Amino acid sequence: MKLGRALAFGRQARAKFLSNHAFKGPFKGRSLSTTDASAGPSDTHAYCREFVRKHDYDSFLTSYFYPRNAQRGFFAIKAFSAELATVQDNVSTAMIGKMRMQFWRDAIKGISEGRPPKHPIALALYETSQTSKISAYHLKRIVDARDAELQTSSHLTIDSLTSHAEATSSTVLYLLLSMLSLSSSTLSHAASHLGTAQTFATLLRALPFHAKHGRMAIPAEITAKHGVSQEDVFRHGGDAQGIEDAVFEFSTMAYDQLNTARDMLVNSEGSNGRVLKEAMPIFLAGVPVSNYLKRLEKAGFNAFDAKLERRDGLLAWQIWTSFYRKQF
Repeated sequence: MKLGRALAFGRQARAKFLSNHAFKGPFKGRSLSTTDASAGPSDTHAYCREFVRKHDYDSFLTSYFYPRNAQRGFFAIKAFSAELATVQDNVSTAMIGKMRMQFWRDAIKGISEGRPPKHPIALALYETSQTSKISAYHLKRIVDARDAELQTSSHLTIDSLTSHAEATSSTVLYLLLSMLSLSSSTLSHAASHLGTAQTFATLLRALPFHAKHGRMAIPAEITAKHGVSQEDVFRHGGDAQGIEDAVFEFSTMAYDQLNTARDMLVNSEGSNGRVLKEAMPIFLAGVPVSNYLKRLEKAGFNAFDAKLERRDGLLAWQIWTSFYRKQF
């Protein structure tokens, strides 16, 4: 009977979690682009929420587990990150992209001085800055990294890509830690490694997309080792010689970064093998990373396998169970 009640509770909780993620806001069915501010400043939270749902669904799933009073800030920071990450694919030239980046540099300065531009994401960030501590330095760091990406979208070495990951994905996690008033070297170091794992997994996940547009997502240091020809990948995808070996090595590095983040948190003093409850919403970001890497392994490290393009219906459940186990 006890087992039956536990299973019933699990089903009810899962149903509640999934129903809460069915978007019911005023932007349902609308198409938002990175330059579309027509949703207006009257409901900046709804704009950011829908923007994240569309462009970063994994983060949208983890948003449920943030404290209610922090969800607006979460969506503001994540929408800002997604906006910058998608600039490269939404502009016709690097010059136009640089103009967008300059707009955001000016916006960050305006937010710091109490005069944000009338863009919903900028207004949402300003609102967050009035109630939580978010660093203008970290915001600008993300802009600078994405700006550099406009000129050089591929990386020669793992060290170069790791630095880029630190300046983008890891810095977003630093902002979230600060927003939740969580400050410790252990959390920051773990966030650094998790952000790197996120970037590596994201690039693997987007390998078919980048190849289609003539970009190589895996650093040349790895592809050269396995005799991979970029042109061969662009033309033949997963059939290119050596690409699966390169994907295997790159995914192993992503796993190593993820496991380092896990070990730092669960082995820290007083953790009892669990992530700090207050920090768990942030480190739930590791669940989609782990989910994708496991699916990639199951696909024989063929990043071009069409099954990997579909969302895993179990991901929401994995996020829910990870939160209550305090592990990721």
